[in-house]
Amino acid sequence: MTLAANAVTAPLNMRGLYAIVDVTTLRARAIDPVEFAAAVLVARPAALQLRAKGVAAREVLGLLRALGPLCHRAKVPLVANDRADLAALAGCDMVHVGQDDIGIDLVRRLAPALGVGVSTHTLAQLATALATKPRYVAFGPVYPTNSKEAPSPVVGIEQLREAHRAAVRASVPLVAIGGVTFERAAEVATASDATAVIAALVPDGPFDAREISSRAIELHRILSRERAPTVVGA
Repeated sequence: MTLAANAVTAPLNMRGLYAIVDVTTLRARAIDPVEFAAAVLVARPAALQLRAKGVAAREVLGLLRALGPLCHRAKVPLVANDRADLAALAGCDMVHVGQDDIGIDLVRRLAPALGVGVSTHTLAQLATALATKPRYVAFGPVYPTNSKEAPSPVVGIEQLREAHRAAVRASVPLVAIGGVTFERAAEVATASDATAVIAALVPDGPFDAREISSRAIELHRILSRERAPTVVGA
């Protein structure tokens, strides 16, 4: 049985790194999205999302179908961004929708097996989303970000803490989004269940699977609030 079959009812262990495979960012550095995802999955993140803004639907579907077996072998939920139709066709576990995308009620009618995560940018939006009991809510941007042409205003760490308290009361995992770097990871981990990361996973130089895996493992450790391994003899 795939993760998708249990996406709506199974408990969701949304903790640590929520890895985003952003096609635009990767192609600007000549990195293949599937090879990148395979390297990230070594860390066993909380989830892996394909973000493919401006990419043709046929190509997005092909990428999702290529990522599906990798994610399922790693026991990591695969999330499609925006497109519930493509998520359902590809057998994804979840779809992530924003405030301007298809509503969660319609997603549930069209694809009842899909889990749904919802982006929110204000506490009012968060309250509305929590009332619908999504698989998770995302809140931010916590810090300034360059991943969107017209980003929402920055919410900051204190408002993230308030949002997290509301999500805990509603028993819905909260994913922090927006501008999270290695330097900011420890702080944001204290105010969220999981944290979405794009650029911090991508090396500055050419593709190096081991470096990407190392980045993902360390970010997942920090964002899961795990202690660094003890070095014998140190």
